[in-house]
Amino acid sequence: MKKERLLIYSTVFLIMGLSNSVIPVLPEIAAGSLVSSGTISYTLLFSGYFIGALLTMIPFGFMADIYDNVKIMIFSITLTLFAGIVLILSENIYLLIGARLLEGIACGAFFPPAYSLLAGFTEKNRYIGEFNFLLNAGLAVGVLSSGFLAAWSIRGAIILFTGLSIIILLLGTSVVFTGKRPGKIQVKNISPSIEAKNVISKLFDLKFIRIWITAFLIFGITGVMLAFYPEYSKDLLSKPELGVAIAILYASSMITNIVVGRMNLGFRKMIFSGILLAAAGVVISLKAPFIGFALLGIGSGTGMIGLPVAVSHMPVERGLAMGIFNTYTYAGLAFMPIIAGMFVGMGYQTVFILSAAFMVLSLFLKDGVESGE
Repeated sequence: MKKERLLIYSTVFLIMGLSNSVIPVLPEIAAGSLVSSGTISYTLLFSGYFIGALLTMIPFGFMADIYDNVKIMIFSITLTLFAGIVLILSENIYLLIGARLLEGIACGAFFPPAYSLLAGFTEKNRYIGEFNFLLNAGLAVGVLSSGFLAAWSIRGAIILFTGLSIIILLLGTSVVFTGKRPGKIQVKNISPSIEAKNVISKLFDLKFIRIWITAFLIFGITGVMLAFYPEYSKDLLSKPELGVAIAILYASSMITNIVVGRMNLGFRKMIFSGILLAAAGVVISLKAPFIGFALLGIGSGTGMIGLPVAVSHMPVERGLAMGIFNTYTYAGLAFMPIIAGMFVGMGYQTVFILSAAFMVLSLFLKDGVESGE
């Protein structure tokens, strides 16, 4: 395996792991800073990561088309290291919120150049599948390690991933100083107003809107299920059974990432089947949680490969396109649960079914992406 791919794979595991290692111990970290649940500070401590990522995906996507992609990723790892150190050492709520924002900025700096590099390989389907496998693995290991290490230290998992960031930073430095790599450095005159118009035009270009909406929905529906299914299922599942159902979601997605990534499927087939399977999984989970969450994981895992491959075929600078793509995915994770929450009064089943219906309706939108298949 080339060092560039090893760096990409290890970094996505690191960033996802650190971000999720905070979640299980968030109440204890907040309490240590004399912050109670439901306050603005507590909310920012949770959502600061998503805010930082959302605000920086597009700027770093633009930078990925100009500067060395590997160096941008090293910058991301450095930010992750600093964020981890602050989360370990500080109990000041403002510094902790700042660290979560810094985590999000590191995420925003990493994904556009990482996807841009992977999309340039001939075996991009396979590599993006492996990338998404490690993304989900990082999320899962972050949560699990946080729970297991909490008896030793509330910040045990944060310490673990911060230590890992030092090792990965050394790996990234070695990539820069040893041999040639597929990064790029190009100099061009930049007009901020023209570039801003270019970004806005791509964000809302009707030729690509199906891809953007699908990215928003297929990631967002996972957020909706994780946010509201525990309450819906309180009379259907025990807490351990709920944990198993969520674990099935992650496991099925990870397996799908590897299997589908090695299949010779076009991106349209992956997106189409991913949406249908995910929507079916949401509906089936209302009565059969384990089967439903397995289908949701398979569907979202399939879509997670097809979507970035589709984006790589857009007649748009690759880094910018990946920045916009990741902005829509994080917007889905951040805002779709909020939107769904406005309709909870209609009942959880209605919310889940409507979310699934909107996913299926997105199949009828047209797109202008050349297949390249």
